Amino acid sequence: MAFPGTFAQGGSITDVLATTIERRSPTVSDNVTKNNAVLNWIKKKGGAKTFGGGSQILEPLSFAENGNFAWYSGYDLLPVQASDVISAAQFPIKQAAVAVIASGLELLQNSGPEQRIDLLESRIKVAESTLRNNMCAAIYSDGTGYGGKQITGLLSLVSSSPTSGIVGGIDRSVWAFARNYAATGLTAVTAANIMGYFNTAWANLVRGGDKPNLIVVDAIWWSAYQAAQQPLQRFYDAKEADAGFSVIKYQTADVVLDGGIGGFCPTKYCYFLNTDYLYFKSHKERNFVPITPNKRYSINQDAEVVIEGWAGNMTISNFMLQGVLVSN
Repeated sequence: MAFPGTFAQGGSITDVLATTIERRSPTVSDNVTKNNAVLNWIKKKGGAKTFGGGSQILEPLSFAENGNFAWYSGYDLLPVQASDVISAAQFPIKQAAVAVIASGLELLQNSGPEQRIDLLESRIKVAESTLRNNMCAAIYSDGTGYGGKQITGLLSLVSSSPTSGIVGGIDRSVWAFARNYAATGLTAVTAANIMGYFNTAWANLVRGGDKPNLIVVDAIWWSAYQAAQQPLQRFYDAKEADAGFSVIKYQTADVVLDGGIGGFCPTKYCYFLNTDYLYFKSHKERNFVPITPNKRYSINQDAEVVIEGWAGNMTISNFMLQGVLVSN
């Protein structure tokens, strides 16, 4: 297929652009998870998965115990009734994209091989950064942004109003198993009261060996926790600090700052998360890759476009082991 605006040396920018983006796709996907604390921990736990198709993303979850358990003696009859214990939350497939564009004039101005590479690299890096930042921000969304097209983020999955609303097709006012722990309207957090808040949340979220492994905080909660821990000479987790995150331990969980400059955690929010039950699911054919490469160009403009796209959603398989604290 021929394209307008070819380089003086031959070859279309669309061909180069598409193949360059395709080559960089795994790096883009990796950078998206590395630049968000929640996604980074989900990936470490194996929750960054791909799926093959369907109109919805189904997330199996257990909502009741098997009713056939019994203590018995000798020839006592044992219960063998049908026991419905498994259901599935349903999450819609959300889509995101960013376009990399070059005009005919830019092609002429960057006609040498070195200039061409510089143009492509700069445009692609900006596009990747834009996609990454918007995805990281959406992790904290309630899924209603952009007319309901944004992914289902923590404001929905781990709600500050867990007894109302519908998440994953499940009515929280009806089903108690779909409610997370929430403590809202807390007195402004300080070094003096933060440990009490943390201790109460922890006690409500431990179930045998299941316990929070990630506590994500904004700058206000982070400052209070640091102030509370500094007299005790608590140290950063070196491994996670090397990954670019500011981390302090609480019990066995990592306390991570996702506030400040470039952070997206909502102001005055603190999330207690068990990332064993949180997932970031991407369609296997739309995981930060070019959409229909080599086929998009303007019919009435001297310009060429390649669109990098993603499709999927954030899902959850256990609500009760997640928590959120919100201070005044």
